[in-house]
Amino acid sequence: MTESQDSAQAPQGKAEAPQGKAHAPADGNPVAPAGARTAAHVATPELVARLARGVVGSGSTTSHTPFTGEVLAELPESTPEDVAEAYERARVAQRAWARTPVRRRAAVLLRFHDLIIRRQSEVLDLIQVETGKTRLHAHEEVQEVSLTARHYGRRAPAYLGARRHTGAVPVLTKVTELRQPKGVVGLISPWNYPLSLSVGDSLPAFVAGNAVVMKPDTETALTALWARELLIEAGLPEGVWQIVLGEGPVVGPAVVQHADYVSFTGSTRTGREVAQRAAARLIGCSLELGGKNAMLVLGDADLDKAAEGSVRACFSSAGQLCESIERLYVHESIADAFLERFVARTKAMRLGTALAYGAEMGSLAGERQLRTVVRHVDEAREKGATVLTGGRARPDIGPYFYEPTILDGVEPPMAVCAEETFGPVVSVYRFADEDDAIERANATPYGLNASVWTKDGRRGRAVAARLRAGTVNVNEGYGAAYGSVRAPLGGMGDSGLGRRHGAEGILKFTEAQTVAHQRLLPLGPAFGMTDEKYAAFMTRSLRAMKALGLR
Repeated sequence: MTESQDSAQAPQGKAEAPQGKAHAPADGNPVAPAGARTAAHVATPELVARLARGVVGSGSTTSHTPFTGEVLAELPESTPEDVAEAYERARVAQRAWARTPVRRRAAVLLRFHDLIIRRQSEVLDLIQVETGKTRLHAHEEVQEVSLTARHYGRRAPAYLGARRHTGAVPVLTKVTELRQPKGVVGLISPWNYPLSLSVGDSLPAFVAGNAVVMKPDTETALTALWARELLIEAGLPEGVWQIVLGEGPVVGPAVVQHADYVSFTGSTRTGREVAQRAAARLIGCSLELGGKNAMLVLGDADLDKAAEGSVRACFSSAGQLCESIERLYVHESIADAFLERFVARTKAMRLGTALAYGAEMGSLAGERQLRTVVRHVDEAREKGATVLTGGRARPDIGPYFYEPTILDGVEPPMAVCAEETFGPVVSVYRFADEDDAIERANATPYGLNASVWTKDGRRGRAVAARLRAGTVNVNEGYGAAYGSVRAPLGGMGDSGLGRRHGAEGILKFTEAQTVAHQRLLPLGPAFGMTDEKYAAFMTRSLRAMKALGLR
């Protein structure tokens, strides 16, 4: 995730509402019908006032919609003192919540699963007006959160259940491993996936018996507040989930200062700061950070499927997805044929603001993100790269729209070659040797996501195993791994620490506790044994245990 849109940074300056629409370029991406409903129909004063009651804050701040740049909501703003108060409330609620049987906690998640599916139209509207993404891309968040709620609703009792282990002396030493909640988790979530990265990351923490104090990005706070309200309706005690809002440099450190564990999604630079603050307090943290993700299209790939998959992989949520593909390596034998298909599909993508299905790509989140995209593309073009399609803003649609862009001939030291763009821009590189392509794909400090396309599944999985990335998708861009919630998801290198999903995604919110019950005989000389005889007895026992295959 780029530093300019980091949820732990100060909010960006907001553009004024557009005074008039520019003309659409004759050869630009087509525009989907806008529809009659607007952000004002979604973020009504009544809804905003109701949701804002969920914020612990004594000040005032505003959020904006990327579709127009206009103010979306007036919201409370939190001070460091408000954050401390939120933690006090959460600690009181957490003690009672931790005593609730895990199956009852899990039942809350299953009820939430049903509620979010039933009332998805409400949150799809909110996600769209807060992020500027299309409805289908907003629905990906509903899918992921529903999968996560179902998985931990079903599996949490098994993940958290007591486990028996062989003791120091078999039979005589009875050992049980318990899982105790951390306490109150501090969670800092970004703007780009406001449902998935707020409630989706909170669900395993809740079912493990923790409370959460969350700082969502102010620009997408309504989505998180809506999810909190729905989870309370599903049975979560109100005090267990506290929400604070404010500028990252002010509120973020306060969230870390009081937490028993920290979960952060954002830029690598800020992630390092969070890790240092957590380390100073001897608490754990998990960090999902930046990426410069690569896709390899091998010589035997199905070109139509690879081109269609590349559109999804590169331009979903206007490229503002941590797992988005920004580097595309194509075997030279198929490069021209692949690019013909990929460029044609990209040129045909419909851009739009409709609060309905139909548009294929939405807006960038704001002015600073647009500036980053413009800088990367313009610099690459000035230094010799070729724009195969896109490469321009579309103010005729909205203030932060930018066409999906494919660059060819990108080379160092162009910024787009190595820096994370976090926008609808992908650079194409040709390769002749598969080993060289793997080496080039791995030549980055990041290691979040990668993709391989081939008709030979075994070959694809073998290449995947050689890529330095936390997730690798074969014949898919990112969704196969992201949606497989039983398996861990996270980054290597500068892309972060820890994992979400699966066993690791819930156990990180717990402390392992070993209870060892020694029976009949002590672990020391007994029945008149001398120290020497006891040592000899234990030596024979150790040899016998190894011979018996005990672990």
